[in-house]
Amino acid sequence: MAEHRSMQRAALLDAARSLLSEGGTEALTFPALAERTGLARSSVYEYFRSRAAVVEELCEVDFPVWATEVEFAMAAADGAEAKIEAYVRKQLELVGDRRHRAVVAISASELDAGAREKIRAAHGGLIAMIVEALGELGHEQPRLAAMLLQGVVDAAVRRIELGAAEKPETITEAAVSMTLRGVRP
Repeated sequence: MAEHRSMQRAALLDAARSLLSEGGTEALTFPALAERTGLARSSVYEYFRSRAAVVEELCEVDFPVWATEVEFAMAAADGAEAKIEAYVRKQLELVGDRRHRAVVAISASELDAGAREKIRAAHGGLIAMIVEALGELGHEQPRLAAMLLQGVVDAAVRRIELGAAEKPETITEAAVSMTLRGVRP
């Protein structure tokens, strides 16, 4: 029974990822989740009390997975600048990944304080990865530099998500160039 519930919960999360990826936060509704999974709407409420609860769980499940991918890319890079480049490239490479798209859609939405706090904590973990590399470059305020660098990445993510006139590769190269020039003390 527990295994069955676990599978249904996983199916609901997967449906939530698809809905967020396809239509943003407006598309994530309990009727839509019920329709996608073949569950009764009342059953959806047995698993999640609100949309925010779905979002919180998605953040808990998905964010660490792709944060780990960024961490691995950085670990494979040699030297502070190469780590910074890997940090930017990997995040932009993951834009097409449904888990990433869900977290991006979630980040932009109005959620309750608990969900927002979980998102902030997850993003904080990502920022912490880059603070060390910036410190190695000699930055006096590596945390501030990291926040600004992530701002460039977030802007590039949004530009790719919007299907801007530029190709994703062009946006990635511009973001890498801007961050590498901008991170030198």
